[in-house]
Amino acid sequence: MTDQLSKIFAALADPTRRDMVARLSVANATVNELAEPYDMSVQAVSKHLKVLEDSGLVSRTREAQRRPVHLEDNVFDLMTKWIERYRQQAEDRYQRLDAVLAQMDADEATHDSDASAASAKRSEDTSSHGKSRKGA
Repeated sequence: MTDQLSKIFAALADPTRRDMVARLSVANATVNELAEPYDMSVQAVSKHLKVLEDSGLVSRTREAQRRPVHLEDNVFDLMTKWIERYRQQAEDRYQRLDAVLAQMDADEATHDSDASAASAKRSEDTSSHGKSRKGA
């Protein structure tokens, strides 16, 4: 059996269903209202809604003659927690990488500074040796 999170992500994999979810985030709508902007039958829209219902993203209620579709926002909490866990792990990895790169930069700067000092010392030693020969 597929877990709920897999059903949610599978349902949201379709752009039409994502658009329906976006529209339902603004207000509840009937199947006919949801079908209006699409070049598809009400039956096809109903099939999309069935997938969204099976995932737990939407539910249908009865208001007299109307059967509006309602977005279940508690499902987004499940998705958010899952995404946040992996976002935090990725952030931690990037922070460790930043620390390693900063240490590498510091080590390189120290090495360059040491190399410059050694080069200056060699130059100084060479020029002082040249003066002592000329004077002799």
